[in-house]
Amino acid sequence: MSRTGETDTEPELVEALRAALAAEHATVYGYGVVGGRISDARREEAREAHDAHRARRDELHRTVRELGGEAEPAAAAYSLPFAVPDGPAAVRLAAELEDRLAGAYADLVRASEGRRRRDAAGALSEAAVRSARWRGGGVAFPGLTERAADRRRAPSGEVPSGAPPPSGPA
Repeated sequence: MSRTGETDTEPELVEALRAALAAEHATVYGYGVVGGRISDARREEAREAHDAHRARRDELHRTVRELGGEAEPAAAAYSLPFAVPDGPAAVRLAAELEDRLAGAYADLVRASEGRRRRDAAGALSEAAVRSARWRGGGVAFPGLTERAADRRRAPSGEVPSGAPPPSGPA
């Protein structure tokens, strides 16, 4: 137990922190692409988001190490969900990055307690706000859209009729 009353050695917590770290690595990379394609009018917004994600990534790296976990380094490159040839695609990518990151922080909220849970909820909120700004609107439950799609899947793995196909792997 830490001084804040949290159990700091739970494997679920460390894994959720590692997943959030991996998501931040990918987001920092993605914002590098966004920054290279975004219009001048939104360049400062992209730079601020990039800097915030770098700081959060570094903090997650330290936390994973402090809890005895192995903090994976960033990969040399990450696959993007779609081609980003211009400014409008860069805006869509920024929103997608924030949505994906919200999912990782939703998992961290579930796996943590006390101060860590509040910090994870704050990061989830920040990702949702950034996504809404990039997109021009938000979603009801940020970080949970992928799970909602998975729940619509029938036990056989098929999508029930009338339900939109889920995103992500089957």
